[in-house]
Amino acid sequence: MKLPFTFPARINNSSWFRRIRGFRLVYTPLVAIVIFTVMMTIILGTLQMQERNQQENALFRELSLVKQRIQLRFANNTEVLMSLSRDLGRVNGDEKTKASALKEAESFLLNNHEISQLILLDRDNQRQWMMPPPSRTNTWFDQAPYTKEIKAQLNKTIELTVSTNRPAFSNFIQIDIPNDEPMAKERRTIFWQTIPIGPDGDISGVMAVLYSAQGIMEYVIPPELKGLYRFSLTTDAGKVLAISSDRNMPPRSLTNQTSLDLGILSPNAILRVDTYPTPSNLTFKMLLGVVIGLSAFVILSLWSVIKQMQVRQLAEASLRTETNFRNAMENSTPVGIRAHDMQKRITYVNRAFCEMTDWSSEELMGLQPPFPFWPADQQEYLLKKMDLALSPNSSHEIKGGIEGVIQRRDGTRIATRTYIAPLINEKGEQTGWVTSLVDISEPKRIREELAASQDRFITVLEGLDAAVSVISIETGELLFANRFYRERFGNTSKGHIDLANHEMDPALLHGLEDDNIDPLAGLPSSELNQTRQTESQEIQLIGDEAKWYEVRRRFIPWVDGHLAQLLIATDITLRKNTEDLARQQEERMQFTSRLTTMGEMASSLAHELNQPLAAISNYCMGVAKRLSGQADQNLSNDLLPALEKASQQAHRAGTIIQRIRGFVKRSEPQRKDSDIGEIVADAVGLVEIEAHRHRLAIAVELAPNLPKVGLDPVLIQQVLVNLLKNSLDSVREDAPLSSRWAVPPIKISADLETSTFPAMLRIQVVDSGPGVADGVIERMFEPFFSTKSDGMGMGLNICRSIIESHHGRLWAKNQHDPNSGKAVGCTFTILLPLETAETEATASA
Repeated sequence: MKLPFTFPARINNSSWFRRIRGFRLVYTPLVAIVIFTVMMTIILGTLQMQERNQQENALFRELSLVKQRIQLRFANNTEVLMSLSRDLGRVNGDEKTKASALKEAESFLLNNHEISQLILLDRDNQRQWMMPPPSRTNTWFDQAPYTKEIKAQLNKTIELTVSTNRPAFSNFIQIDIPNDEPMAKERRTIFWQTIPIGPDGDISGVMAVLYSAQGIMEYVIPPELKGLYRFSLTTDAGKVLAISSDRNMPPRSLTNQTSLDLGILSPNAILRVDTYPTPSNLTFKMLLGVVIGLSAFVILSLWSVIKQMQVRQLAEASLRTETNFRNAMENSTPVGIRAHDMQKRITYVNRAFCEMTDWSSEELMGLQPPFPFWPADQQEYLLKKMDLALSPNSSHEIKGGIEGVIQRRDGTRIATRTYIAPLINEKGEQTGWVTSLVDISEPKRIREELAASQDRFITVLEGLDAAVSVISIETGELLFANRFYRERFGNTSKGHIDLANHEMDPALLHGLEDDNIDPLAGLPSSELNQTRQTESQEIQLIGDEAKWYEVRRRFIPWVDGHLAQLLIATDITLRKNTEDLARQQEERMQFTSRLTTMGEMASSLAHELNQPLAAISNYCMGVAKRLSGQADQNLSNDLLPALEKASQQAHRAGTIIQRIRGFVKRSEPQRKDSDIGEIVADAVGLVEIEAHRHRLAIAVELAPNLPKVGLDPVLIQQVLVNLLKNSLDSVREDAPLSSRWAVPPIKISADLETSTFPAMLRIQVVDSGPGVADGVIERMFEPFFSTKSDGMGMGLNICRSIIESHHGRLWAKNQHDPNSGKAVGCTFTILLPLETAETEATASA
C-alpha cells in the first residue's frame, strides 16, 4: 500500500533529540512559573472575596441597625405625641393641665431636632398654638411660593387621620429654597405627621408634626456610623431626598439598601448605605506586586528567547520567499535592469535587459563602458552622460529619467529612458548603482505623430475666420482660443460668456457654494449627448460697434476628463447689414407704392367729387334765387342764409379737394396774405358742433395785433380741424359722458414766438386728456401709423407735410403733473414763418 507521504531518506537523530531537550529546557520553567502564578492568583482572589463578603455582612448589619434606630425613634415620637394628644383632649379649660401639656411638648421638641414644627389644630383646622412659637424665621412654610404645596399635603394627611382615627404621614415634599436662607438644607425635603386629638374616637383636633428628611440623617443616625458610611434616603424611583454626606463615592464601593417603614400610614422610602474607600493594605499589595513582577520577568525572559528563535526561523523563511519573489519579478518585468559597482562594471543584468539588447548575461557581466550595446556614433556622448549621472558629486536619483539609445546585436536601435538609483548595503554605504531601462520607441513615435497632428489642427484653427473657444464649465477658465477669438475678445473668457448669453457664467453656476449644489444641476441631458446635432444662434454684441455672430456651441469632455463648452462664432455682421438694407429698401418701396396709390385715389376722388359738389352749389344758388322772388319774406329770411352757407361749404369742399390733389402732386400751396384769426374761427366753427354734441367746449385765445401771414388758408384750416378733432377724441375717450361739462375746454391759441430769430407765428392746440404714450409720440407722424381701429394713419402725416410745405414745424409734447409726474394732457405746436405772399414772391424771384 502506498503511503500518502514519505519520510526523508536520512534523519539526523542527534539533531532531533537536541530539539526535544531544548524544548524541555525552555518550556518546563515556563510551565512551572505559570502554575505558580495561577495558584497565587487563586489564593489572593479567594482572600479578597472573603474580605468583601465580611464587608458586605458588616454593611448589612449597620444598615439594619440604622433602620431599627430610625423606626424606634419614630415609634417613640408617635407614642409621646399620642400621649400628649390624649392629655390635650382632657384639658376642658383646665389651664394647669394645658400648661403642663405645652411644657411637655416644648421638652419633646427640644430633644428631637429632626422635628421642625409642632402645630395644634382644632376641629376646623385652625391653629391653636405652635411650637416653636410663631416668629419671622419659623413660619417659613407659610411664605410663598411653596406654601401651597405644603398646605395641600397637610390637608390630605389630616383627612387621612380623621378618616382612620390614627396617626398618618404625608408624602415627601421637595421645595426649592435658595442656599442663602437659614437651614435651607434641612427644609428642602419635609413631610407631615398628623395625630388625632380626643378620646374614644371623638376627634376634637389634630396635632401636626413637620419632619425634616435631612434632620433624620443628621440627628437620628449615630455620628460614628456616618463617619464610616454614607447614608441616603431615596424614593422608589431613586430620587435622593436626603443624604448624610456630600463626599463622592468610588465607583466600586459597596452598597446596600432596604425599605424604610415609619408607620402604618407612612410614605414609601428607601434607606441606602454606601461604604467609603477603606485604607489600602500596603504589605499585601507589595507582596502581590513582587510575586507578579518576578513571575512576569522570568516569563518575559523565556518568552524573548523563544521569540528570537521564532524570529530567526521566520527571517530565514522570509528571506527565501523574498529571494524567490524578486527573481520571479525581475524575470517577468519588461523593464531592463542592470547593476554597476563603483567602477561602473556591470554586476547584474536581468532577463528583460538581455532580451532587449540580444546579449547574454555571461557576455555582459564584468564589462566596463563603453558597452557593446551602445551605438558606435554615440559612445562618446553616452559615456559623458553616464559619468555625469554616476558621479558621486551629482544627484544619485534623476526622477525624470535620461533618454538614450541602445543598439541590438543585429544593429536595430531602440529609444530608451533610463532611471538611476544608488545601491546601498546594510551598513548604509553605497556599493554601486542600479539602472532600469524602459523601451519608449513606440510611445515616442506615437507622441511625435500626435504632436504633428496637433500642429496641423492648430494651424487650421488659427487660420479660420471664426472665433473658436473652449471654457471650463466648473471654473469659467478659458481653456483654448484661436487667433480670430484673441483678436476680437482678448485672452479672457468674457467674450465666450457673452456669446453664450451668460449661460456659463461662473457667478451663476457657483452662487450656491454653502448648499453644496451641483453646478450642472438642471443642465439638459441632451446637451451632454455628443451625438446631438449642434444648433446655431444669432447673437448681437454691442461694443464700440455692433457686431452680429452666428454662434454654435456644445459640451465636450476636455483632456483632463472635466466637462467643457466648445463655442464657434462666425461674424455675420455684413450679412445682417445687407439683410437690414434689403428690408429697408422693401419698406421704402411699399411706402412709395402706398403713397402712389393714395395719390391716385385722391385724384380720382377729386375728379369724381368736383362735379356733384358743383351741382350741389348750383342747385343751392338756384333755389336761393327762386326764394328771393317769393312773396313770403319770412320764409326767404329763414332759408336763404342756410342755402348760402350750404353753397359756400360745397365750394369750400371742392377747394379742399383741389388743394389736397395739388398737395399729393407735390405742387406748392396757393398762398395769400391771410388773417390767422379768421382761419382759427372757421376751424373752431366746423368742429364746435361735434364738440357740443359730446358735451365738450373749445376756448380760443388770440394775441392782439397779429400780422397777416402768407399761407394757404384752406390747408392750414384743414390742419387745425384735424388737430382739434384729435384732441376732442382724446378727451372724449378719457372722460365719462356724465362729467364732461367739468372737463377743462380744449384751448387753441395763436401768438408770436419771439424766442426764435426771426420771430414766427405760433399756434397751439392744448387738451386735458391722458396724453400720448412714449412709444406712440415718437411714431405718431409716421405714414400709415394709427392707434385708432378705423384710422388710416395719414392725418397727422399730411398735417406735418402741409406745415413743412409752408416752411414751418409741427410737433407734440405731453403735459405732466408736477406732483405725481403723470401725463395730464397733450400740446400740439405749429410754428409758421411771418412772411407775406408778396415778400415770398419777391424772395422767390
